[in-house]
Amino acid sequence: MDLVPALEEPLKKVLGPPTAKVMAEHLGLHTVGDLLHHYPRRYEERGQLTHLADLPMDEHVTVVAMVADARLHSFASAKSPRGKGQRLEVTITDGHGRLQLVFFGNGVHKPHKELLPGTRAMFAGKVSVFNRRLQLAHPAYELLRGDTEEAVESWAGALIPLYPATAKLESWKIGKAVQTVLPSAQEAVDPLPDSLREGRGLISLPEALLKIHRPHTKADIDAARTRLKWDEAFVLQVALARRRHADAQLPAVPRRPAPDGLLSAFDDRLPFTLTDGQRTVSAEIFDDLATDHPMHRLLQGEVGSGKTLVALRAMLAVVDAGGQAALLAPTEVLAQQHHRSVVEMMGELAEGGMLGGADRATKVVLLTGSMGAAARRQALLDLVTGEAGIVIGTHALIEDKVRFHDLGLVVVDEQHRFGVEQRDALRGKGKQPPHLLVMTATPIPRTVAMTVFGDLETSVLDQLPAGRSPIASHVVPAADKPHFLARAWERVREEVANGHQAYVVCPRIGDEEDDPKKAGRKKSPEDEAEKRPPLAVLDVADHLAGGPLRGLTVEVLHGRMHPDDKDAVMRRFAAGDTDVLVATTVIEVGVNVPNATAMVIMDADRFGVSQLHQLRGRVGRGSAPGLCLLVTEMPEASPARQRLGAVAATLDGFELSRIDLEQRREGDVLGQAQSGARSSLRVLAVIEDEEVIEQAREEAVAVVEADPELTAHPGLRTALDALVDEEREQYLEKG
Repeated sequence: MDLVPALEEPLKKVLGPPTAKVMAEHLGLHTVGDLLHHYPRRYEERGQLTHLADLPMDEHVTVVAMVADARLHSFASAKSPRGKGQRLEVTITDGHGRLQLVFFGNGVHKPHKELLPGTRAMFAGKVSVFNRRLQLAHPAYELLRGDTEEAVESWAGALIPLYPATAKLESWKIGKAVQTVLPSAQEAVDPLPDSLREGRGLISLPEALLKIHRPHTKADIDAARTRLKWDEAFVLQVALARRRHADAQLPAVPRRPAPDGLLSAFDDRLPFTLTDGQRTVSAEIFDDLATDHPMHRLLQGEVGSGKTLVALRAMLAVVDAGGQAALLAPTEVLAQQHHRSVVEMMGELAEGGMLGGADRATKVVLLTGSMGAAARRQALLDLVTGEAGIVIGTHALIEDKVRFHDLGLVVVDEQHRFGVEQRDALRGKGKQPPHLLVMTATPIPRTVAMTVFGDLETSVLDQLPAGRSPIASHVVPAADKPHFLARAWERVREEVANGHQAYVVCPRIGDEEDDPKKAGRKKSPEDEAEKRPPLAVLDVADHLAGGPLRGLTVEVLHGRMHPDDKDAVMRRFAAGDTDVLVATTVIEVGVNVPNATAMVIMDADRFGVSQLHQLRGRVGRGSAPGLCLLVTEMPEASPARQRLGAVAATLDGFELSRIDLEQRREGDVLGQAQSGARSSLRVLAVIEDEEVIEQAREEAVAVVEADPELTAHPGLRTALDALVDEEREQYLEKG
């Protein structure tokens, strides 16, 4: 039988089933290789102690500190009414701050003997507050004696690695497990081609693994991290470069607009001139559409920069060339809105009888899940006969029943809201792969675009069209200064008195059953604002209509309303019949009411940075200036308030997306989850490591062009298979 390669050996065999089970369940580590790639989060120096003053609340921490004093108290309790209860209080210090440890009951005996003043140890536990002081209750600890041979050996080196740990497995236990498997690092297969490694002066992979887990100096850590960053960046860029290479081999029908066809007729009737940005981006798209392999382009632009117009011109070019175009929107409200605005922009050009007919017009149809049977039948017929050149819809477009005459272009609005499977199904509806244009209003820093959407060419619209007004944004601290909130509602009344309209956005609808489990979970005990459930549309609308906005017409809009009701509400608001629309984030993307000039976002701290930027983009769409008020009860010093301050301070979406990313981490860049803790990047930070990512991309392109199958790079193939496992392989396939 084949020997299992050392790094693929299951941890169960090496560390025993109990430890392996905890590692698999809590840390997602299954093999020796997984554990070797579970890198220390930071390092403690023997002579230095953790800053106890900086400990995060409610988090599991490991600290290295010295015992300052230890006192045993007796007390009466329900269990021992005669005062026999025992509590051991130990104070530890790092020379800057102090931290209280408490042990109760029978658990006091061992620490009472071991934790004597002057003793140094590593302590691990969850930080909580008692009597307004930070404490660790019943922490696990490991003494740092360093006098016996064994202890010196196990804590060799002046730097103690501290690992991302869990309540079930302390950092030092992970460290000991790593020491057990560290010899296997010698057998790690190096994914980097020798020429690249030597050219960039990088250490080998076995050496990097050794140095990251057992560094003797800070230089060891730097050398190891630099090398491991290159692994992540390079393997990822090779995966994306292979995608681009494979796409370039696919056949597609070139689509060139007719010289005096639908597109030029449309351009002639535009009441304004295109911005320079719109012209440049359109030219890039038309060049791609004219080639015989599928376009894969990401069009990102500021809120209101005119992406829809650019996409519509691309769709008209394809219709001119005898094909059909489909625009996929994430929600029905948005699909209806796109349909309305496209038909308005095209006028009589949207009333065509036949595709490419003499009157140069075409038919624009809407297809959503809630349409009546007759309207739906007609829409499907128009698509299969080619009568409709443009179809706009939700994922109802993807259903098996939908057939196209000749699908030439797919435009996806707001990429992050569409499952990859859905895009793939739509792409499969062309006779040959259709061209693909992905639009997003969330500006993505260039490095993120290169890392997440590296298989898409990127176009950026960063100019606002003439006539768009600036938006003033302010944070309203409702808890510190209640009169600011009262003033916010006065401002809304003033806007309405001037003939304008306003949005009020809330995080929740308000007809949900409150989940008692969720209600019991608080993010951080010191934040009062976190203790109540988020404000809800239905409650806030009632409060406003009967209170601060009495006398104005207030309506609600949220995702659980019937599509016809939603559409009716939006129509009344667009027509100016409603003064104030109280809504959830259903209005986040694409809703276009130029007369709406004010927006109040309640519990603004509950929204992400890019979401706030998206929402704000709904006002100031006409000639009157926009106003966006971010209402929060968070205390001034909290990170949430700083985040809101950043949003209020700039209208530059690219700047905000960088701030957002720095706060949230990259997310599993290749997987479905686009943000949060599950990052497939362990040492690479997308914003900080721009240079590495750019260089890795150049190297990857060169390697793939010379050897697309990577026959000469077995180590790289192995790393690629590990990174792009089956699920991710499909994800990229469908990208």
